[in-house]
Amino acid sequence: MKVKYLGILLLALLAFYGCDDNTGTLGMSMLPNSDNITTRTTNDFEVITRSILVDSVYSKTSTGYIGRFTDPDPEGFGNYEASFLAELNCTDEFTFPAVYKESEDGKSGTGTMVKDEVEKIQLVVYYSSWFGDSISPCRMSAYELNDKWLQVRNNPDEYRYTNINAKAYHDESNLLGRKAYTAYDTSVPDSVRNATDSNGNSTYYPNIVFPLSKDFGNRILKLNREHKEFFANADAFINNVFKGVYLKTDYGDGTILYVDRVDLQMQFQFHYVDSLGVKLTKKVTDKNGEAGTDSVYSATAVAFASTKEVIQANKFENSEILANKAKEEGWSYLKSPAGIFTEATMPYNQIAEELANDTLNAVKLTFTNYNQENNKKYEFSMSAPETVLLLRKKDMNSFFVNNELTDNVTSFVATHNNVETNQYTFKNVARLVSACINEKKAARQKAKEAAGASWDETAWETEWANNEGKDWDKVVLIPVVVTYDTSSSTSSMIGIQHDLKPTYAKLKGGNPDNGGNPLKIEVTYTSFNN
Repeated sequence: MKVKYLGILLLALLAFYGCDDNTGTLGMSMLPNSDNITTRTTNDFEVITRSILVDSVYSKTSTGYIGRFTDPDPEGFGNYEASFLAELNCTDEFTFPAVYKESEDGKSGTGTMVKDEVEKIQLVVYYSSWFGDSISPCRMSAYELNDKWLQVRNNPDEYRYTNINAKAYHDESNLLGRKAYTAYDTSVPDSVRNATDSNGNSTYYPNIVFPLSKDFGNRILKLNREHKEFFANADAFINNVFKGVYLKTDYGDGTILYVDRVDLQMQFQFHYVDSLGVKLTKKVTDKNGEAGTDSVYSATAVAFASTKEVIQANKFENSEILANKAKEEGWSYLKSPAGIFTEATMPYNQIAEELANDTLNAVKLTFTNYNQENNKKYEFSMSAPETVLLLRKKDMNSFFVNNELTDNVTSFVATHNNVETNQYTFKNVARLVSACINEKKAARQKAKEAAGASWDETAWETEWANNEGKDWDKVVLIPVVVTYDTSSSTSSMIGIQHDLKPTYAKLKGGNPDNGGNPLKIEVTYTSFNN
């Protein structure tokens, strides 16, 4: 009978904690008093937190970040600089249009280009949004990547982290151009900025244009005519024609652009032709009735562009002030991009010891951040990360490299409640606690069986804590961006990446030995008292 009643209680508890954060006893009227089964909630378990400095993060994104930003708060995080490199994609078997050639009888023709040369070529950087001061004057430099890039592009470890050695992959001699800009281009008239298509969609796309030399464009055109194999696919194009571009800021502060795409656009002159391919001439317009010259027009097309199929890599550089902020005690920080995470030490040992004969039902873990008053004091201050990821410290790198999603066992996400509580709340991490406790039990049992009569509990605990179990009880809180598939009626998570936008939060907690106040986790468990 006791087993039967206990099963009913546990089912009720699972349903209860799946949809509600409240705690307390549940369903006790279902059980005879003689069984004396109770559900309790305790806040006796402490979580110690600290800041950990992260010099780089794994970054696989199609967004490029460029600019420089200095925290306006004198006691803030200092400055950081963002730059990126991008390869340009080439469609398979790409060819430029042919030059017009008329048949001997003049009744047909092939090709459309007026002459075999480029009219104009330009590199265009498109961005849809930015962070910081929209009218702060800045200047951007564009470089063609050098041969050293070709030696590392097949090794993701060399470029997928935000401390990529970008200086090694470009030379001053490969400068394509420099362009001054402001994020909000005041030279664009409202008629252009507010223009829409027939569906009401905006046709204006903020951009920065680098005019390039015609010689540069003609070199690409000539290679296409003489070496079709160089344009067979993206790899062939990158290895033989154009390795890619590195974009960095060399003047200005206060603005970070979020770049969506980089295009290499080329303009040519073309003949108007009829259905047989014969070039058309202008109508008679002069007073003598003589026909004009051949009718031609100019057209610009995106020849090559940065896409998800080719490599794009971001680089972030932080000032030394960031390292000093990570050393502060009595609280912890979150700072993106590639800055500071919060590490939490979970009381697994204490829970395993004190609740050894009980059933763990729910564990609620909450991180509360201080009010960020400086956001109101300074016009362009950073806000708190919108979404954070909680996972085991030992998985903090592999999770992103393997493009994993949360499993609600060893990894969870929470959204910042900036209206009511100013908190990140993980409603139930009981499965994480149980998984880690059972992991240590299994390791201990295996070691004990191997040791036999020579088993030494104290020695094993020390060995475990210094080696295999070094980060066993550690979890980290990381600012992230979560992508959802919204194509169906029920959205589903399809991706989690590091948040590469400027954000920060100062979290309550810390180590009591250093003046901090450890977090309290809310543990709910079921006890059976005979």
